[in-house]
Amino acid sequence: MAFETSQAGPLPGRVFFERRELERLLRLYGRMVAAGEWRDYAMDGLAEAAVFSVFRRSSEQPLYRIEKRPALARRQGAWSIVGEGGMILRRGHELDQVLRFFDKGRFKVVD
Repeated sequence: MAFETSQAGPLPGRVFFERRELERLLRLYGRMVAAGEWRDYAMDGLAEAAVFSVFRRSSEQPLYRIEKRPALARRQGAWSIVGEGGMILRRGHELDQVLRFFDKGRFKVVD
C-alpha cells in the first residue's frame, strides 16, 4: 500500500509569498488593524501574481492590493501597491521600500 505525502505550500505554477514576506505583510496588517484602519484581509496565489488584499469591511472592495509579480522583477520591480480604483500607487524592487507607502500617515501636523 503506497501513501501519498501531501506537500505544504502553494500549488505548482502558482506565485505565492515567501515566509519573510508574509511575516512583513502580517506585521503591517496588525499595525493597521490596531490603528483602526483595516479590518480584514485576503491572500491569493495566482499564476502570475501573489496578492495580499486589505479591506475596511469584508463586504467591500479591497482598499489596497499588495501584489508580487515576479515577471516584472527586472523591469519595474516585482512589488506594487494598487489602490481601490486599480491605480498603481507605488512600485519597487524591495517589499520594505514599497510598504513605506503606509508610513506616510504616521505623523500628522498639529496646529
